[in-house]
Amino acid sequence: MAKHEEVQNGVIFPVGEKNEAFAKYFVGQSYLKTLVADSKVNVGVGNVTFEPSCRNNWHIHRNGYQILLVTGGEGWYQEEGKAAQLLKAGDVIVIHDGVKHWHGATKDSWFEHIAITAGTPEWLEPVSDEEYTKL
Repeated sequence: MAKHEEVQNGVIFPVGEKNEAFAKYFVGQSYLKTLVADSKVNVGVGNVTFEPSCRNNWHIHRNGYQILLVTGGEGWYQEEGKAAQLLKAGDVIVIHDGVKHWHGATKDSWFEHIAITAGTPEWLEPVSDEEYTKL
């Protein structure tokens, strides 16, 4: 049985569809369910679900920010030059404008967070397998 199976079943918010639109910025499979996409609101809100070992590339939010509300499973968050932080349900991460970072699932757990995002992401290099397996 997969660790944190409740994440796969979308207990709080639906898991959504395979995240094909952003697949080139992820290592592994992620899923996206858009929760708020209103042109009159200056932020996007989505439920992002990561299969075990899935992570996004290093990236920076320009002219904005991102807030992650962890709702299930276990994952990692890391800012450039700092140690990775283990994330669990209930954790909140605030990512300020211009901070290079990545986030994703642990090797043996699904991971889910609500991403509240303003501004434009600048997608960078993938988190290498070498970096990731050290966690």
